[in-house]
Amino acid sequence: MDEFNSETDSEYSNYWRDWFISSRGNEYFCEIDEDYLTDRFNLTGLNTEVQYYQYALDLVTDVFDLDCDDDMREQIEKSARHLYGLVHARYIVTTRGLSKMLDKFKKGEFGKCPRVVCQSHPLLPMGQHDSPNISAVKLYCAKCEDLYNPKSSRHAAIDGAYFGTSFHSILFQVYPAMLPPKSSARYEPRVFGFKVHAAAALARWQEVKKEDMLLRLKDLAVETGFEEEEAEEMTDEEMSEIEDDTKLIEDGLVGAAR
Repeated sequence: MDEFNSETDSEYSNYWRDWFISSRGNEYFCEIDEDYLTDRFNLTGLNTEVQYYQYALDLVTDVFDLDCDDDMREQIEKSARHLYGLVHARYIVTTRGLSKMLDKFKKGEFGKCPRVVCQSHPLLPMGQHDSPNISAVKLYCAKCEDLYNPKSSRHAAIDGAYFGTSFHSILFQVYPAMLPPKSSARYEPRVFGFKVHAAAALARWQEVKKEDMLLRLKDLAVETGFEEEEAEEMTDEEMSEIEDDTKLIEDGLVGAAR
């Protein structure tokens, strides 16, 4: 994290949150409202999680006035960043916090999905654990429902607990219109324009199984979330080929299991 260069301690403390949000590597964070930070109820339990808790809170809320040496100041600064991250995980699941993160999501500030068929769908930061110091932040794509590592090493060093495991799910519950339809598009390997037989056979077998699953879910009136696609009529020859491929694949799976 970039060091904050200031002529006076007063300037340093007065603009701590502005400095933190604007620092390189902190682009995933939104600014927490001062009213939220000063409400002790929102900070319940954090005093046992953060070293120099009171000094750190004073620094974050711009009332820090302790005259201390550089080593002590560095420790308090580290604790302040950790405290801000833990409070941030709580703040972003509030109405105000969700709104701020939604704006960043719409602008693609968290990055775009690297999967080609997702067509650069914007990502959301999330943690795999709610406890700190376990795993780093990951990026979630709602279209392919997969996780990705941040491209920047600065972002990859952020603790996943600063976003929590529930944030992305809550955001789509509150803003269901932002949840993209699932796409069944898939890459088909080809050689000189012709489908590779083994891969094509497996793909057709998977497609048949998927269609069976969708029909069962439809009979049960379960919403699948997949985009509606026009069904292609298959010839008897294609149906026969799929049945033969299915039998070969299933025989191969049984043989492998033995």
